Amino acid sequence: MALEMKVPSPGESITEVEIAQWLVADGDWVEKDQAIAEVDSDKATLELPAEASGIITLMAEEGDAVAVGQVVCLIDTKAKRPDGAKEVATQEAPKEAKKEAPIETPKKESYATGTPSPAAKKILDEKGVSTKEVKGSGRDGRITKSDAENAVPSMGTPGTGARGTERKKLSMLRRRVAERLVTAKNETAMLTTFNEVDMSPIFELRNQYKEQFKEKHGVGLGFMSFFTLAVVRALQLYPDVNSMIDGDFQIRHDFVDISIAVSGPKGLMVPVIRNAENLTFRGVEAEVKRLALRARDGQITVDEMTGGTFTISNGGVFGSMLSTPIINPPQSGILGMHNIVERPVVRDGAIVIAPVMFVALSYDHRIIDGRESVGFLVAVKEALENPTELLMDNDVKRALEL
Repeated sequence: MALEMKVPSPGESITEVEIAQWLVADGDWVEKDQAIAEVDSDKATLELPAEASGIITLMAEEGDAVAVGQVVCLIDTKAKRPDGAKEVATQEAPKEAKKEAPIETPKKESYATGTPSPAAKKILDEKGVSTKEVKGSGRDGRITKSDAENAVPSMGTPGTGARGTERKKLSMLRRRVAERLVTAKNETAMLTTFNEVDMSPIFELRNQYKEQFKEKHGVGLGFMSFFTLAVVRALQLYPDVNSMIDGDFQIRHDFVDISIAVSGPKGLMVPVIRNAENLTFRGVEAEVKRLALRARDGQITVDEMTGGTFTISNGGVFGSMLSTPIINPPQSGILGMHNIVERPVVRDGAIVIAPVMFVALSYDHRIIDGRESVGFLVAVKEALENPTELLMDNDVKRALEL
């Protein structure tokens, strides 16, 4: 009996997905709930688990766009398990945490040969190592996370060398991101205002309490909790920044859902911290960590990226000094954080050296006036430069739940 596996709906309003990668080959034995494919929607990359155990027959190619509900593979549930099939399935698990020495056995050439897993691709991109320089130890030559971690960047040689090019189709998620960015530029009256923040008070608080905070809560006391809570306060002071345009109407939100832009294996992801106005420093840090890990590992869901009333983008982690972030529609504002650099500042008539961050607010001028935009960014600056009073109500230990 052949079981027809159809594409499940990854979320409301999504009618089509793309087969990003098959994790098994035609004719392989698969176990029930084993991940057999990665599929891209215009919002996220999701794994497709096998609905039963058996021999699989693929009905779609990598890169194919398939409708929700379309049959993409058949599983022969009456087939007998081949000898050694269970051991093969265990070896090929892409998220295997245990690092074992690769067994030198002949590997057949297949679609997987030289292809990195999502986690491996992220590591190789960070190292600047080409997949052509790495020999995969996974099944059929697939590049595993362990292979990527052990890869050493080539020093290169001067003179002539290969000058090949590669033509690669953009994923559905990457194409959707591109469309949204162009739409935001073309359909909003986007302006950006800038300011600078003396991060000395936050540095002092973190240096004094970060060990206690991590020991008690199991997460680090980072900058995102300070920025998120400063943004929440500023949005409550300037509610127009926490609104959106719907035709001839303005929609104001009485809640604050903060989208945080993070880099995932398939590109930019924007998961959402729900009801940030109700979260403490511990709550924000825990949620940021959870969402960032899920985005990095390709496990983020559509629901976790849907909505959001305001976005925070931290280009500083990549070394950006200053940039003009693009609004994430239908939102009306986005705050860009940048790197922290020691710069000369004036305090009480004297020049001192302080850790300074440039911040940028891009906003839709159709709905947000200059007074609101500048006032909002100044309110963020004030909270970051005086967090004990404005974010902690002059009780640091209580605010940090120590």
